[in-house]
Amino acid sequence: MTEKKQLNPMLKLVLDIGPLVLFFAANSKFGIYAATGSFMVAVLIALAVSYTMTRHIAVMPIVTAVIVLVFGGLTLVLHDELFIKLKPTIIYVLFGGTLLVGLALDKPFLSIMFDQMFHLTAEGWRKLTWRWALFFLFLAVINEIVWRTQTTDFWVSFKLFGVVPLTLVFGALQYPLLVKYSAEKK
Repeated sequence: MTEKKQLNPMLKLVLDIGPLVLFFAANSKFGIYAATGSFMVAVLIALAVSYTMTRHIAVMPIVTAVIVLVFGGLTLVLHDELFIKLKPTIIYVLFGGTLLVGLALDKPFLSIMFDQMFHLTAEGWRKLTWRWALFFLFLAVINEIVWRTQTTDFWVSFKLFGVVPLTLVFGALQYPLLVKYSAEKK
């Protein structure tokens, strides 16, 4: 079986964060509805670029794109920003819940979400999965608190300047676990 092509890490970061940066910029200049439409288009472009370069798309971006399109579409059609604000909560609960179900079934769903980027022992996958599941559920709670208590502009800014750095720091803090439980030959 041939190894799947992987994106350059910097390009992957741009494709992951680029739509959110565009969402923030469009919201600042044109408001939430234009930002939502821009976000939807940017997510589709990011998927297309990823597929064009690798000939596959990981599960996580596909699920995210579907939810973005559904909730973004509802936001635009019903002219109600509630739906785009609920989207992150639903994604985080879905990912966190899926990881917890995987733990209960003794299935390493996290290895699918990370698209075989890491090679860990079974114990390493369990520990990493617990951490990410709880982190996703934490993000769901934080999203609910922020969108319900703050302005739309603050919520949009928090998604870019709060959630992205939190996720990057959390991911970096997993490095010792990745090293400790690596299944790679030394």
